[in-house]
Amino acid sequence: MQAAQLMKYDKNFKLIVKDIPVPVPNDNEVLVKVKAAAVNPLDTLIGTGFVKLMANYNLPLTMGNELSGVIESVGRNVKNFKIGDAVYSRLPLTKIGAFAEYVAIDYRDIYFIPKNLDFDHSAAVPLTGLTALQGLTEELQVQSGKSIMIPGGSGSFGQMAIPIAKELGLKVMVSGNARSKQSALDMGVDQYFDYRKENYWEHLSDIDYVIDTIGKKELDHELKIMKPNGRILSLIMGPNRKFAQDHNFSFLKTTLFTIAGLNLDSKAKKAGVDYRFIFVRSDGKQLQKITQIVEANQIEPAIDPTEFKLSDINEAINYAQTGHPKGKVLIKF
Repeated sequence: MQAAQLMKYDKNFKLIVKDIPVPVPNDNEVLVKVKAAAVNPLDTLIGTGFVKLMANYNLPLTMGNELSGVIESVGRNVKNFKIGDAVYSRLPLTKIGAFAEYVAIDYRDIYFIPKNLDFDHSAAVPLTGLTALQGLTEELQVQSGKSIMIPGGSGSFGQMAIPIAKELGLKVMVSGNARSKQSALDMGVDQYFDYRKENYWEHLSDIDYVIDTIGKKELDHELKIMKPNGRILSLIMGPNRKFAQDHNFSFLKTTLFTIAGLNLDSKAKKAGVDYRFIFVRSDGKQLQKITQIVEANQIEPAIDPTEFKLSDINEAINYAQTGHPKGKVLIKF
């Protein structure tokens, strides 16, 4: 089968499409014939070696973190899934490989694609959906009736985070572009800020939770609007001591993460706020919950119309990073 592999970590990494054996699923796995795989910023973080301390893979590595496809075979211990089922997954951190024609996946890390979505749109759901659910319920531990602000929440992450946050009983504020305003309001957003026209930090205060999707340049604005003892979760600013402790990393790794996150923790502490970082994991049961939310709200994630095949993988990754895509960039098989 054809697979796109990382041969070495490099800031200008390129994947090589190679012919490798079709994986043989173990007793707890299903073999999935991939229909679509989504390109994510995480792919770039892996390829450049940015996440080596969190997940140091053996090379060569078949890349790709989320997919949709059809089950071709099942292991003897597999429950509730059969040959021919249409499924999707955020692949386990320790066993990624969505940029390939076939993938063997533990059955506890997959679920049936939403009834309202095709394979292409389904492939755009797992990573953002699980990030939103785990971020809200596990990292922020949100409580009904409280408030949350998502700067830059008009994109693919917001499409999943907004309905989940509303289902959890939160008052939701979002900033983003003008074209996404109506769809965000339709999903139940309580207040929307067009970032070209107004600064949310000039209007908001005493916010309980913030999910950062922009990065360090936005941190001061985010902290300014928060209530003392609030929690801020970043998807991209980087890990800290709390992250290392939660993942039971070694003393050396914990020390390194403590140093790396010192400035973030210091700023958050000065504002009386708790800083968190998330590295989302696979979870089939949570994916079932996300599927129900997608179906109930008729969510259709935005996907970019540009066509990419596996042979175009490097162009697709570059386009996802610098081409201002109009949604998730997909590799179609």
